[in-house]
Amino acid sequence: MSGAAWSAWPAPAKLNLFLRITGRRMDGYHELQTVFRILDWGDTVHLRPRADGRIVRHGADLAGVPEAADLGLRAARLLQAEHGVARGVDIRVEKRVPAGAGLGGGSSDAATVLVALDAIWGLGVGGERLEALGARLGADVPVFVRGRNAWAEGVGERLVPLDLPPAWYLLADPGVHVATATLFQSPELTRDAPPATISDFASGALLGNVFEPVLRRLEPAVEAAFRALSRVGTPRLTGTGSGCFVEFAERGPAEAALAGLPAGLRARVVAGASRSPLLDALAAWSPQGRRQEVQGTGF
Repeated sequence: MSGAAWSAWPAPAKLNLFLRITGRRMDGYHELQTVFRILDWGDTVHLRPRADGRIVRHGADLAGVPEAADLGLRAARLLQAEHGVARGVDIRVEKRVPAGAGLGGGSSDAATVLVALDAIWGLGVGGERLEALGARLGADVPVFVRGRNAWAEGVGERLVPLDLPPAWYLLADPGVHVATATLFQSPELTRDAPPATISDFASGALLGNVFEPVLRRLEPAVEAAFRALSRVGTPRLTGTGSGCFVEFAERGPAEAALAGLPAGLRARVVAGASRSPLLDALAAWSPQGRRQEVQGTGF
C-alpha cells in the first residue's frame, strides 16, 4: 500500500436534548434515558491504510491524550484484533469538538474509525456488529455508529430512531471538565426519576438534565454560561459535560443570539442533522481511496 491516499471522514458531535437517571443496575451502572441529536458539525478523522499492520497516530491535535485513552486508536485496534486484519492504518484527527463538553467528540471519533475502516479494509462487518464493538469502547459510541437521532435507554445502548424537526443550536463551551465519576458521586444527584416515554418527549415535557444543578454548583464557569444564555432562551446542559445550548427553530434568531453573548464566552451556532454526515461520506466513498473533502471550522 505504498503511496496510499488519505481519506477524510466526518465525526459529528451530538447533544443530549434531555437526560435523566431512572435507577441503578446490578452491575453498578445507572439506567439512563435521553435523546441523542446528531449535529452537522464536529471533528474530521483522516485515515490512510498501511500494509505493515501498524496503527499509528499522527498530528498534534490530541496532545495530552495518552494512546491508552485515545478512543480512535482503541477502535482501530479492536476492529483489527476481532477480525484478524493484517493491514494497519495511519490516523490523524482534526479536533473541533472540545474535550469535556459532553458533545461526544471522542466517542464519535471512535465510531467514525470503526465505520470507515470497515469500508477501507473491506471487512463488511457493518450494522449491529459494529455497534456492539462500539459499546465496548463507550456508551455513546453505538449511536454514532448508527448515525441516526435516537431515543436511548439503558446506559445509552438501547436505541429507538427518532425523526426530529429541523433546529439550530447556540452552543457554549465554558472550557471546564468535571470527571463523570465525580458527578455520579454527588449526593444531590436525582437517581430515581420516574421512567418517561417518547410521547413525553414529543409533548415538550422533557427538557432537563439531571447533572445541570450539580455542575452549576461545582463550576462557576458553567453557571456564568447559563446566565449568559438565559438572556436569549432556555439553556440546557448536554451529557455529563460542561457544554450548554439553546435551541432555535431557525438559523437567523440563533445567529442574532450569538452576536449578543459576552465576548469572552466561546460559542457558535450549528445545525441539527437528520442523519449523520458520516453515512453520506460512507455512501460516497470509493474503494480506490478517493479523498473526501470535509468542510469545517473550529469552535
